Amino acid sequence: MRRRWLIMLLLAAVGLSGCGDKKSHARAVYLLVDTSGTYAQELDRAEQVVNFLLGTLNPGDSLAVARVKSRSFTEKDIVAKATFAKDPLQANGQKRAFKERVSALKEKSKGGSAYTDITGGILQAAEFLNETGAGRKTILIFSDMQEELDAKTERNVNMNLTGIRVVALNVTKLATDNVDPKRYYGRLESWEKRVKSAGAAEWRMINDLEHLERMF
Repeated sequence: MRRRWLIMLLLAAVGLSGCGDKKSHARAVYLLVDTSGTYAQELDRAEQVVNFLLGTLNPGDSLAVARVKSRSFTEKDIVAKATFAKDPLQANGQKRAFKERVSALKEKSKGGSAYTDITGGILQAAEFLNETGAGRKTILIFSDMQEELDAKTERNVNMNLTGIRVVALNVTKLATDNVDPKRYYGRLESWEKRVKSAGAAEWRMINDLEHLERMF
């Protein structure tokens, strides 16, 4: 009897270990899409990124897409989210629904928001990713990386990005960058320093959307 009990305990331990291993191999990706000002015109290209992710992520992986607007530290700005099922039919249904929700983002974002709360979006993204328990976590930021906050919004807070990769996508140049390129490079250097000091596993920038495989 005692021997049988020990065997059952061992089997349970192995089962739990197996579950943990599966989770550690899962990926979780959070895509922040800038919908402020003129950058809202880039939403067609953001859909290209979403379609790539839907075709790349595997069963058990998680994906969320959220807006960056005047204030972004809220779950209400998550446009779509899913953890993909093992069953192919169910997974295909999830992906179709995901695409429909992201397509609706263009209609909701007409005119663009007045300000750009990138920090709030990153804070929300980190919370979501950590809750998934995935072993590989990535924040994608589809933005010109120019943060602009209104007078009432406070974002002087320490971010915790331990173990999270941060990738800036489609970082377009502003008119002021054309006048003085130092503004552009300074903006990117400032964000790199900030996310790395927050413990990010990696900072990367990808402007060539024909090579999105470099995100991973």
